[in-house]
Amino acid sequence: MTAHEIDYDIIGEEMQYVEIELDPQEGVIAEAGSFMMMDDGIQMDTIFGDGSQKDKGVMGKIFGAGKRLLTGESLFMTAFYNQAIGKKKVSFASPYPGKIIAVDLTQYGGKFVCQKDAFLCAAKGVSVGIEFSRKLGRGLFGGEGFIMQKLEGDGMAFVHAGGTTARKELQPGEKLKIDTGCIIGFSKGINYDIEFVGGIKNTIFGGEGLFFATLTGPGVVYVQSLPFSRLANRVLALAPRGGGKSRGEGSILGGLGDLLDGDNNF
Repeated sequence: MTAHEIDYDIIGEEMQYVEIELDPQEGVIAEAGSFMMMDDGIQMDTIFGDGSQKDKGVMGKIFGAGKRLLTGESLFMTAFYNQAIGKKKVSFASPYPGKIIAVDLTQYGGKFVCQKDAFLCAAKGVSVGIEFSRKLGRGLFGGEGFIMQKLEGDGMAFVHAGGTTARKELQPGEKLKIDTGCIIGFSKGINYDIEFVGGIKNTIFGGEGLFFATLTGPGVVYVQSLPFSRLANRVLALAPRGGGKSRGEGSILGGLGDLLDGDNNF
């Protein structure tokens, strides 16, 4: 194996974190800001790119780090190494409520494609790159699913998702139609494309967007019920405007109710 062999334990229900056990000289890479805690004896190091074998040489490291800018991530990643004699543990937390999924890349042919903000951490040696669509339709209408991350190697990787997660195993030729934001990731055998919803009423009044993703098997797809973008949009929609009072989600009268409760002065 080129990636380090690591042991792990996913702890919690709705606000999970993953605890990774490292043997001496083993390491793990993680996105900046995901670190939670670590034992004494673990050394933290900031690296360009992902530190995998694909980032050989100065130009390789610059190119590997530059690709991460396209996914909206930092140029740098953080590596954690066990420099002690015995086994040590380091933990990484999910940034919002949901689930952490352990992905053994050896079970998916050495490659797993995921949403650009889904990657949490991985064994040292796993390559974290971008899966850039060559199809015009995906590029113009793919939304969140346009630029995705690809995890390559033979080690363990961990991705996080919002809400409840589901694992779908598609047979050859079997299709799954899904909102682009609800995709967590999929194995390399899955064909991914964008499809127009169709219908004048659906287009104008549907409220679900004009396009959805079509995933075709064979392979495995992971789905999330609450993408972070959907949660963020909901929060912003209910936020106070212009420094005023919140509209209140359950209010039937809405703005009129604010007038009647006496909080507005004229």
